Amino acid sequence: MNYDFAQLAPLAVVIPFLGAAMNMLIVHRNRLQRFVTIGAMSVTLALNVMIMITVWNQGPQAIHLGDWAAPFGIVMVVDQLSALMLVVSVVVSLAVLIYAAGEGVADGDDEGPISIFYPTFLILVAGVSNAFLAGDLFNLYVGFEILLTASYVLLTMGGTVQRIRAGVTYVVVSVISSVLFLISIGMIYGATGTVNMADLSMKLADLPQGTQMQLHLMLLIAFGVKAAIFPLSFWLPDSYPTASAPVTAVFAGLLTKVGVYSIIRTETLLFPGTQINDLLMWVALLTMLVGILGALAQIDIKRMLSFTLISHIGYMIFGIAVGTEAALAAVVYYIAHHIVIQTSLFLVAGLIERRGGSTNVDRLAGMLKISPLLGILYMIPALNLGGIPPFSGFLGKVGLLEAGVARGTGLDYLLVGVSVFVSLLTLLALIRVWIRVFLRSVDDAEYPDPVLRSTTVDGKRPRTSGPASRDQSSTFAGRGAVVLMPSFMVGATTALVIVGVALTVFAGPLFDLADNASQNLINPDRYIDAVFAPVGQGGVSEEAQ
Repeated sequence: MNYDFAQLAPLAVVIPFLGAAMNMLIVHRNRLQRFVTIGAMSVTLALNVMIMITVWNQGPQAIHLGDWAAPFGIVMVVDQLSALMLVVSVVVSLAVLIYAAGEGVADGDDEGPISIFYPTFLILVAGVSNAFLAGDLFNLYVGFEILLTASYVLLTMGGTVQRIRAGVTYVVVSVISSVLFLISIGMIYGATGTVNMADLSMKLADLPQGTQMQLHLMLLIAFGVKAAIFPLSFWLPDSYPTASAPVTAVFAGLLTKVGVYSIIRTETLLFPGTQINDLLMWVALLTMLVGILGALAQIDIKRMLSFTLISHIGYMIFGIAVGTEAALAAVVYYIAHHIVIQTSLFLVAGLIERRGGSTNVDRLAGMLKISPLLGILYMIPALNLGGIPPFSGFLGKVGLLEAGVARGTGLDYLLVGVSVFVSLLTLLALIRVWIRVFLRSVDDAEYPDPVLRSTTVDGKRPRTSGPASRDQSSTFAGRGAVVLMPSFMVGATTALVIVGVALTVFAGPLFDLADNASQNLINPDRYIDAVFAPVGQGGVSEEAQ
């Protein structure tokens, strides 16, 4: 007898919340908090993998909380897209969590990261999972607010002037976006009498075209701010790089993708086949160009990566705008790729900052000689993000370009050309960092940080991999013995880089999953049938598939 693990999808939200509650009860026992948090994340990951396996070849399945039938009750919907997003989000979150915990252990600081980090991190994961599973707009709004509230705490953790300033900008922009989203929900409810997305997919089509367009644009603006698409992306480069490396990594990997996910649902379920696709094409084009031009102008690695993040959101919007089954399949695969690769690069940037003392390329040099492993950890995801074959970035971009060429409008060809150009500029930005940070000698750095030249007490450079030991430590700036390349931090980063390579190795099965996901996105009737099926029978029949 095969158990339907899809019906356990709400536990993807409940387990992190329970872990957060337990952490609040043991707030001054940092080691126990680590154990509880990593345990909760591991159980959630195992559950999400079983859910993805269950829905691999199925249509959407609905879970009616409290056995209230749609559209009156709260419904969670799991399909291939949401299941894949659940798995990928928890994989990168677990890697970031181990990275953050390893940093505190390596520094000999039982209070690092501070105790509030663990429950807040779990709440962030719960909010992300809730957004991926939400079957109605208000529950989606709740998911956004949960993750945004947690992100406010994480972003300002440490209380430095720079972080507080960036946090204020982030909070103001996020609140404005959330208010706009909430107003949109109120107007949609006033016009249709429902916020259930399956119900809305039928009722919105009966509204006048002007009303539809107004509601559509309001949702897109709200989600566009969260996804950081041009011109709504101004806040991101000043907000993300100021946070600690683990926080920046999880923000860059996940938060903008929740906005992209919401845009996918809006375009395929609520407003399918509308005339706004040309507008999205121009938005995608400008997002690509503005993002990558901003990246080329940066001398700080974190800011450069933040601008490449914006640029590559443009690829996803391009695929959504094309809107064909092939384009959406490529978008699904590319989102999974980008979450993993972007998070990996930010974790590597954190290791570079720790070993070299800075992320400013003018203050860094000789890192390949100092740490060959760190050079490999940077080069692999950098080539992947740049779209070099045979990596997953290349496969995802080829899928998007083929879909654009297959549709064959003039605007499609323009976006295809811009996509190739932006990919080359992305590679240029990343390789420039490689040359300046890794290849040139330490003596060539314009303003080398003292940490870059640090030595151990016996006059030797610290080792950069392997078990933490005194040989890896360095005394500098009055901080005492500090492990420059902690094994847990390096291990978590290495594991995530390997996951990025696995996206290439297992591209065939993953594209099969993406193809199934796109078929369900193109055919919203499957989603609607699952939601309105009798309670307890939330799947799609074989005939419907």
